[in-house]
Amino acid sequence: MTDPLAGLGYVHNRLVRHSAESDAAVPLLTAPGARLVAMAGERIVLANGSALLDPERIAAPGPTLFLGRLDGAPVFAAALAPERAEAFDADPDLATNDLRSLAAEGSVTPHELGLVATAKSLLAWHARNRFCANCGAPTELAAGGYRRDCGSCETHHFPRTDPVVIMLITRGDRCLLGRSPRFKEAMYSCLAGFLEPGETIEAAVRRETFEEVGIRVGAVTYHASQPWPFPASLMIGCVAEALDEAITLDPVELTDARWLTRDDVSAMIVGTHPEGLTVPPPMAIAHLLMRVFVDGTA
Repeated sequence: MTDPLAGLGYVHNRLVRHSAESDAAVPLLTAPGARLVAMAGERIVLANGSALLDPERIAAPGPTLFLGRLDGAPVFAAALAPERAEAFDADPDLATNDLRSLAAEGSVTPHELGLVATAKSLLAWHARNRFCANCGAPTELAAGGYRRDCGSCETHHFPRTDPVVIMLITRGDRCLLGRSPRFKEAMYSCLAGFLEPGETIEAAVRRETFEEVGIRVGAVTYHASQPWPFPASLMIGCVAEALDEAITLDPVELTDARWLTRDDVSAMIVGTHPEGLTVPPPMAIAHLLMRVFVDGTA
């Protein structure tokens, strides 16, 4: 059976995660079979096409995070100084790459890519949460890295994930795609925005669509989700039906938005659109939503 999420980045992950509430002892980095995910700044260190390294190969100063187990072996993560990337790239047995490129190029297996995304998001959270949001005192790593504890006020802090709705707006045999000022030239994608406190997924889809293009939305259907480790979001992919079609553009959010037919989107996906319009790469959930629209399975 064909995997409907094949090609989508960061969604496959065989890691048996350690729990912030687990009483199980955290193993040592020197445990038999242990593997380490090492990040030098924003670059992942690779050896022989894998981001799962022998800890003895990489000197990792300071505390490491215990992510969990892969095939029974403990897996850790560590943040290294950004300047070390240059030395790794000069080593004939090592290399570095950024996480977007790893996904776009398929440089590591899909399951390993998801594991590395977990490591990146957790490391980024620890870097931003060294002090207690309740009292301001320094916090300490706990539960192997799935928690930080404040020794002053005894507050427990847990890693956060930021939910983002990303939606393909349809009306009959057309869909609405937009261009952000951050996009490369001629690329169009689905509308997206952060879910706000106290808001349902459906309400966020309707609000963001109206704010960005002035279009009212009726039915909203969930399709798939994707971890997006930049630094720690969850993309919630939806298909939504437009109740009208007149576009009122928010120029701060978008430089353009337009209705496109299935034939238009199909040509954009394969790179043959007469205007040179393109879409995000297959590793992005926007690409998946466009494909299911073209296939008529949205």
